[in-house]
Amino acid sequence: MFKGRHSYKEFLEAEEGIATNILAERLQRLETSGIIVRTPDPADGRKTIYQLTPKGIDLAPVLVEMILWSARYEETDAPPATIREMSKNRARFIAGVRKTLGNSSKPAK
Repeated sequence: MFKGRHSYKEFLEAEEGIATNILAERLQRLETSGIIVRTPDPADGRKTIYQLTPKGIDLAPVLVEMILWSARYEETDAPPATIREMSKNRARFIAGVRKTLGNSSKPAK
């Protein structure tokens, strides 16, 4: 949601180091739950793009609170400037996320 990743390869190469079988299973669960949709990449139809649905975008406030809670108690990889922005004005930060993701997410009917 916050890092702009959309492809299986981008998720796989992320710093979390998730195993391929776990990643595939989690993406399938998110799709089944209606949190993401999977579409062919317009630039290369052999590849898949994953996008958040409106239901997935609605998780933004929850995730922001979890990130802020984590940053209070643990060391985090979240950029300090982002944490400050989230803390200073949650509503504006979440509105920006919704606007950005709402423009790029087109759920399947």
